[in-house]
Amino acid sequence: MADRDKPNHPTDPGREPDAKAELGEKSGKGFSRRQFIKGSGLAVGAGVLANEGLLKAAGIEVAPGVSGPGVVPVRLKINGREHSLRLQPRVTLLDALRNHLDLTGAKKVCDRATCGACTVILDGRPVYACTVLAIEAQGHAIETIEGIAPAHKLHPVSQSFVDNDAQQCGFCTSGFVMAVKSYLDHHPHPTYDEAKAALNGNLCRCGTYMGIRRAVLEAATKEKGGRV
Repeated sequence: MADRDKPNHPTDPGREPDAKAELGEKSGKGFSRRQFIKGSGLAVGAGVLANEGLLKAAGIEVAPGVSGPGVVPVRLKINGREHSLRLQPRVTLLDALRNHLDLTGAKKVCDRATCGACTVILDGRPVYACTVLAIEAQGHAIETIEGIAPAHKLHPVSQSFVDNDAQQCGFCTSGFVMAVKSYLDHHPHPTYDEAKAALNGNLCRCGTYMGIRRAVLEAATKEKGGRV
């Protein structure tokens, strides 16, 4: 039984609140709530100072008054172009693309590696950009939906999505397109069932899966050998 379900839990409707406990004052033995919070704050503060010292010793820049490492140089090769950025090490590839490079094709939806809306291609393989740190993506070839087709034209996969009515709200579409492109680059002659299984890492809340699967098969035939 969870604590909140126990009849003696402080928030149980049938129990009279303890005025001293509500105010965080000492009631009997032990620490009061207020004392505990004060002690916790001091412990956390000491830990932050220790970590800051370790970061400085490692040569990582720490901004004054900020807990944690500061920005560091990051070079990303995206759609064949080199980009020089200064980012905190915690910044994800998705946030670097959207917030620092204005490449907003990859969507930030679940931010938990569940929906696939942020799918990009890294060294020929689809990845969730929300789970890759930008600093980890250095030295790798990154493809986003902005870079897979000539200007003012659609990539064959994107065109197949249009032709098969495989999108509605559009938030999942760019992630699906990138996942499909990567899949067809390695498996140019998929069956319907293979296409269905290959895209189980991407979700469509609008439920256009039938159109998406037809789009995969159509895109596979648009160039010689099915390679797109």
